[in-house]
Parts: sequence; structure tokens; C-alpha cells
Amino acid sequence: MELRQLSYFVAVAEECHFTRAAKRLHVAQSGLSASVRSLERELGADLFVRNTRQVRLTPAGAALLTEARRTLAASTACVDAVAAVQGLVRGSLSIGTLQCLHVVHLPSVLSTFVSTYPALDIEFRTGGSGELTGMVAQGKMDVAFVARPAVPPEDVVVTPLASEPMVLACAPTHPLASAARVPLAALTGERFVDFAPDWGPRDLVDTVVGDRHVALEVTDVHSLLDMVACGLGIALVPRSFSVKTDRVRFVGLADRVPRWETVTVTAAPPSAGAIALVADVRRAAGLTSG
Repeated sequence: MELRQLSYFVAVAEECHFTRAAKRLHVAQSGLSASVRSLERELGADLFVRNTRQVRLTPAGAALLTEARRTLAASTACVDAVAAVQGLVRGSLSIGTLQCLHVVHLPSVLSTFVSTYPALDIEFRTGGSGELTGMVAQGKMDVAFVARPAVPPEDVVVTPLASEPMVLACAPTHPLASAARVPLAALTGERFVDFAPDWGPRDLVDTVVGDRHVALEVTDVHSLLDMVACGLGIALVPRSFSVKTDRVRFVGLADRVPRWETVTVTAAPPSAGAIALVADVRRAAGLTSG
């Protein structure tokens, strides 16, 4: 029994007509009919009742139809699995990330990943969470490691990666630097240093503080912390930023505020390369075993 025979049989069963089935499969009717007759001889049963007006399944044909469809589906799944692996080995993978992905050291993960799949063409860029998420949604990027979007676009899959509290960053000489915890009300009237709009921390702080004076906008973490250290303003940042400098004081917040969440964003369905990379990142972050 061959897959081609099963494919011909299913087409005739669905069309209830040999000529239409042959046209659907782009084969000669004589060849299709011969293949079905060969299948019937092999099984020792008539699969169709044929007359001048119609073609319909016999009980044996009806029994075979369910299994034939299942077998053909399994065959397709096998082909798809091999194609996915070939795509991973020889395809391309476009990756986007926040500037500081604290949960893992992404360059180390990528180094191992590239060694495992040396023929995979890797593209990499950093950017704002909104921009990178939009690129995944538009099919311009395979996977992004970003701040959780407030409203995820359609046709993307958002998977949690890490979360942490927000803290106040201020110069050591700032009046709030020695506080055990700072209420949000104490930030009223302060001058802020922050990222550009559409960057993850900026969007989150805007929802937490509301109306405030953002005097200096930056697009990288180290510039933000340098300006805070020099007393040019304060900032609300993820707590992991505290490992980047000892020239800034980081103080916990007294009020309950949303946590800073890092997520992975992939297309739906994700590419084979995206699945493999996300698995490696999660493993490196201690989120999966193996």
C-alpha cells in the first residue's frame, strides 16, 4: 500500500467522482482509476460502489477513509518536521532585544547557539520594546526579548521570562538617597531622566508616576545612570540596573507598583529557529531543565 494510493482514494471519496478527483490531483483519470483498483485488489475489498450516476463508498471504503486521512496527516507531519529542521540548519533568524536583558547573558547564549547551528544566518539588533514587538508582528523579526507590551499585537505569542521590582535611582547627594523606602508622592516636582517614548521602562514609569517632568531623554542605560549619578535628575528603573554602577543610590519604593516584566515575543506559529533559541534562553535562565 502506497501513500499515493491512499491520496487518490481520499480524493475520490471526497469528490464522489473519479473525473473530478483526477482534475483535483492533476493526474490522468485512467491512472487514478488503476491505482484505486490496485488498492482494492491489495485489500481484497471493493471500496466504492460505481455506476453511471454516482460513486459512493462501500462500508469497507468508509472504514478505510478515516485511517487513510490519519495516515496522510502523519505523513505530512513527518515532512513538516524534516523541513523545520532543515530550515533551522540552513535558514535565517532575526533577533531583537532590549539593551540590558538581565535575566541571561544573551551573547553567551548566542555563542553556543551559533556553534550548534553554524549554517543559520543570524541577524541581531537592539531597540525599544514597542518597535521590536511591532517588527515581530509584521513578520520582520522572528523573536524579541522585550518588556511586556500593555496590549500585545495580534498574531504574536508573549511568554513570560522574568520579573523584578522597580526602584528609585538618584545621586548619592540627593535628599532621598538615604531613605529606607520612598513613597511615590515624594517624587512630585522632581526632574526625571528617562528613556525615549516607546521604550519599556518609560512606558511603565509613565503609568506609575503619571504627570512628571522628563527633562532628559536617553536611549541607553549607561547614559541614564551617568546623568542620574551627576545629579541631573532621578529615574525609576528595574532593580537589576543596580549592578551596573556604584555611583548611584538605588532605593526601594514604599508604594505597590507594577513589576518590570521581561517577555519573549514570537510570531504565531514561531519559526524553528525561534523555538530553539527561546528554549536555550529559558534553559540559561533556569526556567527549564535539560
